[in-house]
Amino acid sequence: MKKNHRWIAAAVGAAVVIVLIAVLRGRVHFDVRAFFGQVRYVDWRGVALGIGCIYFAYFCRAFRWAILMRPQKHVSSTSLLGTQVIGFTAVALFGRPADPVRPYLVAKRTGTPLSAQFAVYIVERMFDSAAMAAIFSATLFLAPDSRTLPHHELFAKVGKIGLVGSLGIFVLMVAIRLSGEALAVYAEQSLGSLSVKLGHSVAAKIRSFRKGLDTIRSWGEFFAVAGISLGMWGLIISAYIFVMHAFTAVPELSRLSFASSMLLMAASIVSSVVQLPVIGWFTTIAATSETMRGFFDVPREAAYACGALLLIVTFLSVIPAGLLFAHFQRISLRGVKKQSEEAQVVEEELHEEAAHHSS
Repeated sequence: MKKNHRWIAAAVGAAVVIVLIAVLRGRVHFDVRAFFGQVRYVDWRGVALGIGCIYFAYFCRAFRWAILMRPQKHVSSTSLLGTQVIGFTAVALFGRPADPVRPYLVAKRTGTPLSAQFAVYIVERMFDSAAMAAIFSATLFLAPDSRTLPHHELFAKVGKIGLVGSLGIFVLMVAIRLSGEALAVYAEQSLGSLSVKLGHSVAAKIRSFRKGLDTIRSWGEFFAVAGISLGMWGLIISAYIFVMHAFTAVPELSRLSFASSMLLMAASIVSSVVQLPVIGWFTTIAATSETMRGFFDVPREAAYACGALLLIVTFLSVIPAGLLFAHFQRISLRGVKKQSEEAQVVEEELHEEAAHHSS
């Protein structure tokens, strides 16, 4: 049933894109020659540096995952690199529904419980959110070059709110680490008055996150994981800057500041949160490109050329490596996506049943 729903959503998304193209075709002037002309003058050394940053970020992910699973089993970060690359390749090809591929592959490769790897995945996502929010907010609120952004006062307020949110995430992580079971029971009882199913679901997620945080046994490990997360997102931001500055013939892009790149990355991330296969590529390009045009007056053709190249470097460049890893490890991407989704459903049902019995 879920599979049918996804196919329906993909078909609807494709129909919307086709209709938009038909409607806007005669209203929006787009010079194809100018588009390819912008690509011709790209400094490909910057693009190569961007790809290098993205690939090193995948190694950082593998290193962080190895730290988080130390209480279960000591493994080398290099042995987990393939699981990260294959997992993100699946996401690039099949969309966000393929997110469970990484924990599923790690569990298979290391012989550890799948539930433990899903718990690590949840913790990883939380650290990603906190690190990204902290960098984004600090840049908008504190960076000197943020004053050159349009609507600086608004972005400064957003930065303040984001910093408070980052602190809130940190406090929530500490609270769940110290009193996760008590919070789960409270959430189950308070939300259960509205919906029993909702109460069980939230409590199960808190317990799962608490289990994941058990992988961090000391403050040293906590700050190590936090530092890796910040460094990894620093690499991703650097990739954006390298690609934008590679458009040497477009002053609006070649001179964009660090704070400006944060806005573009935020637009790209927001547009890819719920991403359909292939169609999501074009929505991400459109979101990033229109941000360039709206905030920085980048010419339409240059903006879309840069948006397309940013998508290739930051999101799609992993595909060749992922296909190679999958080939040598005899893994079918489509098959492992289906297996990981089924395994995730089973895990969620087990958590909800355990929460129901505990209540």
